Amino acid sequence: MAISTIGVRWRSWAPYFLSILRITAAFLFLQYGTAKLLAFPGPMMPGGTTVSLTSQIGVAGLLEAIGGAFLLIGLFTRPIAFLLSGEMAFAYFIGHAPRGFWPVLNQGTPAVLFSFVWLYVSAAGAGPWSLDALLRRRRPSTADVTAHQPRRRTAA
Repeated sequence: MAISTIGVRWRSWAPYFLSILRITAAFLFLQYGTAKLLAFPGPMMPGGTTVSLTSQIGVAGLLEAIGGAFLLIGLFTRPIAFLLSGEMAFAYFIGHAPRGFWPVLNQGTPAVLFSFVWLYVSAAGAGPWSLDALLRRRRPSTADVTAHQPRRRTAA
C-alpha cells in the first residue's frame, strides 16, 4: 500500500475522530458539572458538599452538566459548544488567571483546553456519530422539497 493511499485513508477518518473527540471531551466535561451539583463521581467542593444553584459555581455546574450531556449525544452541538467555550474562557479569566500567568501553575489547563476544544467543535460541528447528523439525514433538504413540487405554468 502506497504512503499516499494510507494518508488518504487516514484523512477519511477525520469526521469520525471529530465525533470521538466530542464524545470523550463531553464525557469528561459532564463530570465537572455533576461533581459540583451532585458530588458525583466524587465531591469537588471543600467538605464534600455541593454548590448552590444560584451561585456562580452553581450556574457553571448547570452549564457543564446540561451542556455536557447535550454535547455527549451531539444535539444542538454548534450553539452549545460556542456557549460552553465562552463559559470556560470566563472561568479561566475569573478563577484561574488572577492566580498567575501560567495555566499549569494556576490550575487553569482544563479550562483553557475545554475552551478551545468547544470553540473548534462549534465551528466543525458534531461529526457523523451524533443526533445532529441523524436529524439532518432524516429531514428533507430544500432541494428535495422543491424537486417534488409541480412546476407552475406561466401564461403565454
